[in-house]
Amino acid sequence: MFNNNKKKKTDSMNSNKSGKNLPSVNMISEGTHLNGTLKTKNDVRIAGTLDGEANAEGKVIVSSSGKVDGNIEAVDADIAGKIEGEVRVTNKLVLRKSAIVEGDIYTKTILAEEGAQINGSFHMSENIESEMKKNGRTSGSKKSSSTSSNSSSAKSTSKGEDKKKVKKG
Repeated sequence: MFNNNKKKKTDSMNSNKSGKNLPSVNMISEGTHLNGTLKTKNDVRIAGTLDGEANAEGKVIVSSSGKVDGNIEAVDADIAGKIEGEVRVTNKLVLRKSAIVEGDIYTKTILAEEGAQINGSFHMSENIESEMKKNGRTSGSKKSSSTSSNSSSAKSTSKGEDKKKVKKG
């Protein structure tokens, strides 16, 4: 009788410890300066400064006071601050009106508010990894400078458009 109750209590505590039932957000507060690579399986909110890469298996949020001097790689991202590096988002990227991105963007979908600035190439595809390989980038690549020498890199294409281009020419 006591063993069954104890077992149930332990099981419920284990599910909470795993974090599956509770959202988890890492925070770099305003006034905080972090050097290095930030890797997380959860979401991260950056209101301070990160000199290095941010890699999240969740969402990266950069507030209007936030600054990242390095690449961002995430499933989703919501950017209102300044990014100096590549932004690679496998799902949805949101650029707020105060966002400034100095680097290339790779994403599946985007929502950009009026006033957001993108100073680099824009690549939109269902499969971001294949798009990066096609353009000579890999998932772990370092920050790169943008050039306008490759005019095709600024084009945004979908699978249907690629097929049409092959048939035409």
